[in-house]
Amino acid sequence: NTSHIARRRRLSPLKSSSSSPHAPTTRTPAMVLTTRVTKLLGIEHPIIQGGMHYVGYAQLAAAVSNAGGLGTITALTQRTPEDLRAEIRKCRGLTSKPFAVNFTLLPSLAPPDYGAYARVVVEEKVPIVETAGRNPGEWIAFFKKHGIIVVHKCVAIKHALTAERLGADCISMDGFECAGHPGEDDVGNLVLLAKAATSLRIPYVASGGIGNGRQLAACLALGADGVNMGTRFMATKEAPIQQGIKDALVAATERDTTLVMRSLGNTERVYKNPVALQVQAIEAEQPGKIEAIRHLVSGENYRKSFQETGDAASSVWSAGVVMGLIDDVPSCADLLTRMVADCEDIITNRLQSVVVGVSAAAPRSRL
Repeated sequence: NTSHIARRRRLSPLKSSSSSPHAPTTRTPAMVLTTRVTKLLGIEHPIIQGGMHYVGYAQLAAAVSNAGGLGTITALTQRTPEDLRAEIRKCRGLTSKPFAVNFTLLPSLAPPDYGAYARVVVEEKVPIVETAGRNPGEWIAFFKKHGIIVVHKCVAIKHALTAERLGADCISMDGFECAGHPGEDDVGNLVLLAKAATSLRIPYVASGGIGNGRQLAACLALGADGVNMGTRFMATKEAPIQQGIKDALVAATERDTTLVMRSLGNTERVYKNPVALQVQAIEAEQPGKIEAIRHLVSGENYRKSFQETGDAASSVWSAGVVMGLIDDVPSCADLLTRMVADCEDIITNRLQSVVVGVSAAAPRSRL
């Protein structure tokens, strides 16, 4: 609410304050960050907007792609395959740059017609698909057969290695910090990304908890070829959600998420509000019983929050700890320009200033 937002702004200085001795300077990038991912996907900046239910529409995807990143339409946000076709065509009318479609395999008693959605992606000649979920082999093979680049989202190294073996072109490594489903291993990105660097042959991007250029530089240093962001893109001018949700993201700190559905083995990181806490209380009394919480975790509830009411306290909705780094609602173009400029500044100035000489006895790096 408004009073909570105002209170946080009084008590918490902007986290990107230039008073920091190591704060990056925001300026137009003078260099281009070229990685295996920018070359693979045909994009200018190594920054991907991940799939998000009731957020990943053409409007946002096109804005990210026009800004030099990779925008993504969420397939299953569209009620029917033909609705997806219309959304893809709308996006193509808004950008001439590459964009992707997110294709998530959801655990469900009544699964959608994945084949119909997949056929639309192929027929509309979408160049890139972000797959996610369990047992993706059939769909990775299907999309690869039709010449589509596949970026598969994983929460564990063993899953990434499987996706690599199945033919994925790129991995999105999702750390425990992420919004949505971080898996059950609780491994953060500092370890996960470094482990991926020594385990994978194909390129990978970092996903989870990322929202600024300092983190982009860190992820590149850890071996990633770019980053994937969700929550940070929700707090942009072009994000097609109500202002109340964006205000909540700006007001929140890194402590304002919580975990639900742990007892079901389907953990989800969500915005901490009374409804999420109610879900946790029910799980404590009736662990593993989806029917006891189904009415509270329904996707239709947060669709209304995002698209109609803007009430951040009325539903269970995914959000990442990166909220603690969100202090504004810029355009996608301004956000990407700032991130790349700050990343460049850290790489060329701060990091180079740390290396003051080379010892004759120093071993040669294997990185």
